Amino acid sequence: MKTLRECVNEAEAAHVAVGHFNTSTMEGVWAIARAAKELNVPVIVGVSEGERDFLGVRVVARAVAEVRRELDHPIFLNADHTYSFDRVKEAVDAGFDAVIFDGSKLSFEENVAEMKRSAEYARQVNPNIIVEGELGYIGTSSKLLDKVPDDVNLNEDHLVKPEVAKQFVALTGVDLLAPAVGNIHGMLKGSPDPALDIDRIKLIREAAGRPLVLHGASGNTDDDLRRAIAAGVAVVHVNTELRVAYRDALKQFLQSSPDEVAPYKILKPAMLAMQQVVERKLRIFNGL
Repeated sequence: MKTLRECVNEAEAAHVAVGHFNTSTMEGVWAIARAAKELNVPVIVGVSEGERDFLGVRVVARAVAEVRRELDHPIFLNADHTYSFDRVKEAVDAGFDAVIFDGSKLSFEENVAEMKRSAEYARQVNPNIIVEGELGYIGTSSKLLDKVPDDVNLNEDHLVKPEVAKQFVALTGVDLLAPAVGNIHGMLKGSPDPALDIDRIKLIREAAGRPLVLHGASGNTDDDLRRAIAAGVAVVHVNTELRVAYRDALKQFLQSSPDEVAPYKILKPAMLAMQQVVERKLRIFNGL
């Protein structure tokens, strides 16, 4: 079976992207995995610090590995948005396929130092692990938003500059880079998220010499996503849209079947709703 590194490199060469979908439940893991298997494309299951605390760090690592074996399909696990070296170490030691150190709220110098420390440890334990760094602050919560968060500045002066990205990669040696390019975590209610800076994505990819990752892709238009992938994005993150699908399907089922008490019956519609979202996104990311 191909490694995650091979899948990302092949995706970029083909001008498509590997989908990355977050979950905090096993229904989500199965929804993501089955959608990828159905379309015969690789996929990444993402778990933030909060999501993996809920699932159990080692439990989710074993679970995704078992799902990969059972389906015989390239399904990988990423420690999404990890804010300290200790939490990076925890995920690496548990056997994750990839890990993100998120130092986007730190100074550039602090981000570089902690990112480099995290990358060195990760590769010492697992030479095949994918290490990702983040530049530029895009918020932290995958939720529905009334407006762009006050602490997120989408002015072009606050977005990542190509020369800074190049310096960051040179100093840290990261495999993947997630820059702020007009994206935000979460999604706006009732309207698409702000447009992505496609020209900036292309310039950052050329300067950094690394595949790029687009975080916070819930709420972006399909056209923006396609253009971002063509410009150099090789991995795309989606979370909020899955959470909304889960909630809405669960609410609808409980309203229509108030006497049902079997969890596997209650949760199945929510799982299928998430799977539909994943399939739709994977078609966009992979040009299907």
